[in-house]
Amino acid sequence: MARYFKKMVGTKCYLSPVNPDDFEKYTEWLNDPEISQNLLVNDKIFSLLKEKEILEDMAKNNDTTFTIVDVNTDKPLGNCSLNNVDNINQTATLGIFIGDKEYLSKGYGTEAMELLLDYGFNALNLQNIMLEVFDYNKRAIKAYEKVGCKVIGKRRQAKFFNNKRYDIIFMDILKDEFLNIRE
Repeated sequence: MARYFKKMVGTKCYLSPVNPDDFEKYTEWLNDPEISQNLLVNDKIFSLLKEKEILEDMAKNNDTTFTIVDVNTDKPLGNCSLNNVDNINQTATLGIFIGDKEYLSKGYGTEAMELLLDYGFNALNLQNIMLEVFDYNKRAIKAYEKVGCKVIGKRRQAKFFNNKRYDIIFMDILKDEFLNIRE
């Protein structure tokens, strides 16, 4: 059984450093078209070996990537991370997904986002956190808006999926906006 450590804890879930022993679960999630269609890696194929190497590398070299874990069952649900952390300009990009379909649309992603944003703004002292989302991913857009993210622009027809073109929406949140929502 994989071990998890409660780095940031909410009422539904907590964020734990990535455990490479979860490579089979991640491989299942990332190869599931229903999950991967909303991710930037949806055109990639993930083998067990490749995913194991990726998770091992994350565990060794990336201290801003976390497994989202159910607080009551210690079951891994997905992943979230702060990428491209720029300490001088105090910026980062955010990525998140819930891989376990039983946990979709139940508030786990929203809470994980809040925990990750809190970590980014308060522990890492970031000023601006940005993300990208495909305009067909309405569930994610709703969750991002719920935590205070705002649309800052879009790249028109930049996503080709299922023989259709979609916009990539750019959203961000500032430290003051995040802190004011929580007061």
